[in-house]
Amino acid sequence: MKIKTCIAFAAVAVVLSCNQKTKEETQATTASEPVNLEDFTSMQMTGIEQISIDVDLDSAVKRLSKAVTYKTISNQDRDDFDTKAFEGYHKFLEQSYPLVHKTLKKELHGDPRPYSLLYTWEGKDPSLQPALFYAHQDVVPVPEESRDQWKEDPFAGTVKDGYIWGRGVLDDKNQIHAILEAAEMKIKEGWQPNRTLYFVFGQDEEVGGSEGAKKIADVLEQRGIERFAYVMDESAPLTPGIFPGIKENTALIGIAQKGFISLELAIHGIGGHSAMPPEESNIGILAEAITKLEAAPFPYKIHPAVRSQYRYMGPELDEELKPLYAAVAFGKDDELTDQEQKFIEAMAGNEVTRAMLHTTIATTMFNAGIKDNVLPPSATAVVNFRPMPGDTPEVLIKHIKAAIQDDRIEIRDISASTPATNIAEVGNPAYNMLEKTIRQIYGNDLIVSPFFVVGGSDSKHFQARDFAPDVYTITAIQLENTEEFKGFHGVNERILVNEYAKSIGFFYQIFDNLEALKE
Repeated sequence: MKIKTCIAFAAVAVVLSCNQKTKEETQATTASEPVNLEDFTSMQMTGIEQISIDVDLDSAVKRLSKAVTYKTISNQDRDDFDTKAFEGYHKFLEQSYPLVHKTLKKELHGDPRPYSLLYTWEGKDPSLQPALFYAHQDVVPVPEESRDQWKEDPFAGTVKDGYIWGRGVLDDKNQIHAILEAAEMKIKEGWQPNRTLYFVFGQDEEVGGSEGAKKIADVLEQRGIERFAYVMDESAPLTPGIFPGIKENTALIGIAQKGFISLELAIHGIGGHSAMPPEESNIGILAEAITKLEAAPFPYKIHPAVRSQYRYMGPELDEELKPLYAAVAFGKDDELTDQEQKFIEAMAGNEVTRAMLHTTIATTMFNAGIKDNVLPPSATAVVNFRPMPGDTPEVLIKHIKAAIQDDRIEIRDISASTPATNIAEVGNPAYNMLEKTIRQIYGNDLIVSPFFVVGGSDSKHFQARDFAPDVYTITAIQLENTEEFKGFHGVNERILVNEYAKSIGFFYQIFDNLEALKE
């Protein structure tokens, strides 16, 4: 999972005490209509019986700790790819889960490097819609300057003090191995699913997934799958106190993701000697264009996924603010009430929560010049956009041109762009089945809620298509506290040994619960 997941978590932290006015254009505001708070009741399931799954935890921990030792790193330079690490990891999976590899069909996909894994577990009833579970093999690098901050070697897979330590143990090899451990257990018991199950383990999620997950989505679409009954990917772990105002344990289920587009802005002119500079340098022209663009943000709006989030979260929050949350939860997408405008103003006061409200603009790279006394003949900048639905590359380019008003600036799409995804349905049998499974394993003493993912994971390559509109993202691992979250892409990444047993139990149970879905 990229740093975007960190942003996604923080994005739920709405600081409503902040009431700064925004200069951005918003939708037209209408007078607030009273909201009947009698309808704004808790959406939480109650009375779900908790179950315990017997797991050979010692053996499972040894396998996961060994998995950490394979340095399946995704570097931004895609030519810097350790094929031996991935090949070794694949061989290790075959040795670790022999029944899975004997029973399921395994395929390798990916272009130009075929290292993404697709497993097919044939169901007994081909008329049923299939289900798909996703996780990713790749991990982010460990910067040399941070090595001395690790309490344990990041690639040793150390098991110590009740934890499994190492890069990827939380993001995201725990999910791969929990899925495979559960499948191995099921096969050993002679169990076969009614519906076909797919396991997809991508190779390049940390750099966008264009080589792996996208190619597998293409393959499955070409094979004629019309619709998945259920798709699950990684996202937020269960974490107490992750949502301000709620001390209880919280399980956040991602139901929609923003898109991803990177555009290059460039100017190509004439260089020269720095002793005889022109009135405008190429660097200055491009810098002015970037400044104008950053001063022209996209307008705010409340995404339907945010409305769903507050329909589930709102009743559990501060009693005094419930009218505000209810206005958001029950609002209309084509207009804003006074209460909703207050919500937007509060959200806009924080850089993280602001990302939930509009297409974001982030200048991430700026390149020009080779020597201190040479005027560069060209200058380039990369601007990364996380678009809301409807903001296509064409819309973004039109927005840039209108903002900078300079025909000398060339604009081109340099990314494997993905649009904002569909919005998974909430309260339907698939969502309810997921919540039930969460409560069966982790108990009823927690808040379960949908939320809007402002970044993205590999499942965006599925959810943006018609055959997989209902994608739910959650990492099935319990964290002790918000401090443990810092291991994502940071130092001292670790998970609790005992909680890993519950992760395996979660997938074991959800395989069973999927049988109850009628389609």
